[in-house]
Amino acid sequence: MKRKMLSGKDLVKLGYPEGRAIGTAINTVLKYFRKSEKDEIFSMLKKVLATPKDFINDSVWSKVALELVPTEKKSLAHELSKNRMDYRIFGAEHIEEGARNQMEIAMKLPITVAGSLMADAHQGYGLPIGGVLATRNAVIPYGVGVDIGCRMCLTAYPIDEKYLERHRSNFKQVLIDNTFFGREVSKRPKDHEVINRSLFQEIALLKNLQGRAAAQIGSSGSGNHFVEFGMLELKDGNDWNVPAGNYLAVLSHSGSRGLGAEIARHYTKLAKQICLLPGEASNLAWLDLNSEAGQEYWNAMNLAGDYASANHHQIHERIASALGEKPLFQVENHHNFAWKEKLSNGEEVIVHRKGATPAGAGVLGIIPGSMTDPGFVVRGKGNETSINSASHGAGRLMSRTAAKNSITGKMVRQALQKNGVDLLGGGLDEAPMAYKDIRKVMEHQDELVEVLGVFSPKIVRMCGDDTPAED
Repeated sequence: MKRKMLSGKDLVKLGYPEGRAIGTAINTVLKYFRKSEKDEIFSMLKKVLATPKDFINDSVWSKVALELVPTEKKSLAHELSKNRMDYRIFGAEHIEEGARNQMEIAMKLPITVAGSLMADAHQGYGLPIGGVLATRNAVIPYGVGVDIGCRMCLTAYPIDEKYLERHRSNFKQVLIDNTFFGREVSKRPKDHEVINRSLFQEIALLKNLQGRAAAQIGSSGSGNHFVEFGMLELKDGNDWNVPAGNYLAVLSHSGSRGLGAEIARHYTKLAKQICLLPGEASNLAWLDLNSEAGQEYWNAMNLAGDYASANHHQIHERIASALGEKPLFQVENHHNFAWKEKLSNGEEVIVHRKGATPAGAGVLGIIPGSMTDPGFVVRGKGNETSINSASHGAGRLMSRTAAKNSITGKMVRQALQKNGVDLLGGGLDEAPMAYKDIRKVMEHQDELVEVLGVFSPKIVRMCGDDTPAED
């Protein structure tokens, strides 16, 4: 719908009071209903005006509704508990004060049931990265994070290290030809069923994101996202019945791209409108899962998670085709997500893992280090003190700004040479010394996971720019 088709006078004729409600309504129509028929738009505007209280939790019309009944804002305010709930910290001596403070606030929310802080934790937005929070029938968009469903995926091949070393230049070219980062996307993106799901038409926000998602599928984000070749030292007794030994492996780290970011921004903004919290806790605003907005976010989040998985699968399929080899096995796990789970007492909760991964009994996953440090293929032990969780990586030791100001290109080159790693792209903010020692992190979670294999990076490809990305 063109802008000239709707004016303030039109809304006044419908009965809208002069003031902020009119401007907010016009902006809402322009954002979500440009292609809708005029009669359909006017019908919706009349419904909101007639019963604005019914739309306070609506993902599209909430802001308009609150302008029509501003007195309702008082009922949306929530106070924090005076005393926080107890929670377990893993590797406390390595966790910065900012991350702890954020977790302390999260443990005072009236919806909080339990929490824990992983050994790789560092300060984020709202919930700290490395924070795990179980809530009662509520989901916190910023407790999930911006890069919804960000994950690790590893594929192993029956290729030994000698072959990798003899053909290093060829393996580099495979990464250059088959991986895309940041704004770069495939000129011929592959189709996938996730792009054609009905949710793209059923949720107003997603209608405008379907084309972008289709263009970006099979690509990776910027910042700390990567695709790399390395050697996997696999132990006996693994879940794939593969003999112990050393195998070539591809490891990737990426998420839901622009789709997940827009979902996070939209529903975080909405949550802050309808869940008013004190300033220090404002980024922990939640959506009730019994509300329409809560259900919409939940469905959109799950769609973004499936989309992130599809990204990885397409990356690994292209690389497998280029190698001309059949994979031995593949394993993946994700973070920046919320799951419905049951505690040992039978209570169903919503478990947010922002920069933390599931580690329930028998659950498989990968915990990476840095571009020069090893990563670990693991099997969860199901420890409830961590809410069946483990770290999602080594965790940052320095902020991106601090890394750029204190680490030099020479330092990075020396570290890469020492560890026999070739780097394609990447910035100083992703230098190995900007991260915690993954070995120490793993020592603090031996009661959470069992190590099945150790992955050593050899050829790493990352985005060529320094664009920040949340873990």
